[in-house]
Parts: sequence; C-alpha cells; structure tokens
Amino acid sequence: MKYLIVGLGNIGAEYANTRHNIGFRVLDALAEASNATFTAGRYGSTATIKHKGRTLILLKPSTYMNLSGKAVRYWMDAEKIEMQNLLIIVDDIALPFGTLRMRAKGSDGGHNGLKNINELLGRNDYSRIRFGIGGDFARGHQVDYVLGEWSDDEAKAMPERLKLFGDAVLSFATIGGERTQNLFNNK
Repeated sequence: MKYLIVGLGNIGAEYANTRHNIGFRVLDALAEASNATFTAGRYGSTATIKHKGRTLILLKPSTYMNLSGKAVRYWMDAEKIEMQNLLIIVDDIALPFGTLRMRAKGSDGGHNGLKNINELLGRNDYSRIRFGIGGDFARGHQVDYVLGEWSDDEAKAMPERLKLFGDAVLSFATIGGERTQNLFNNK
C-alpha cells in the first residue's frame, strides 16, 4: 500500500529554518530516522521509506507554498495514490507551539498552501496534520512571524516535537487517520 506524505514549505536556504517550513522539517526528520535521502524530481524532492509493509513517499514541493497543489496533484497521479492515503503536514498560527492537530478533511483555514491544494484537487477530504507555531506577533506582522526563525526555547523543544510528528505520520500509514487522531491530537 502506498501513501503520499507532503510537508509544506518554501524552497531556498533563506526559508530553511522558518516556522512556515515546518512541513519540510518533519519530513527531513522522518527521512533521517529511516536512513532515506531526498532526490530532486518534478515539482519537488522525494524520499521513500518503508514501514510495516507500507511504502511512504515523502514529498517536499519545490513549487513554493502558494502553488503546492501542483506538486500534490502531479505526485498523486504519478504514483497512483488514493485520496485516503494522502497526508499533508502544515504550520498553523492558531495553535500553540508544537501542538499536533490532525483532521480527515476541512477548510484551508486561511493557509495558502492548503487553499491551492483544495483548488487543484477540487476537494478537501484529505488528511492533514497541523503543527502549531503559535501566534505571538503584532497585528499586521503575520508574514514576518511565519517567515521568522524559531525562538531558542522552540528550537530546544524541536527534536522531541519532530519525533512525535514523525510517529503520527507512521501511525497514519499503519492504523489510519481516525485512530491516529485519537492517539495524537493535542499532544
């Protein structure tokens, strides 16, 4: 059984350690833990890992956040991934730092990456995991905040949070979204 696990982020060194790139960070940690490496391909870099008889294709789109749907649609078609086997990892300013919230479907919540995915897939009934990045910014400074780097305290907590999110991804592929939500939400 094949799964497409998409971490949203922006390409380029200037974005590497920003809050908006947490989707890339989760996939990097998962690939590293599985001794997998990313290879550049059409619309993004991919790595493949095996877990309990499942194949997980990890995708970091190279289309920039606002055009993520292009990469998702391409890789779903190329790998013949069914909608229930798609998982998107995204940042969320409405959740406190490090909070995990998984849903089987939903709105884009104002997130431009999810908005583009919804538009290009023509639906929103795919699983997503939101990584809380907090919302500690002054009015009108949202862009600066999400494209800003992690605080020292956040950076110290990051390894444990990345492991938790990686475990949730593996759980999604083995026991499904509903049971994974029950086990991991708000941890």
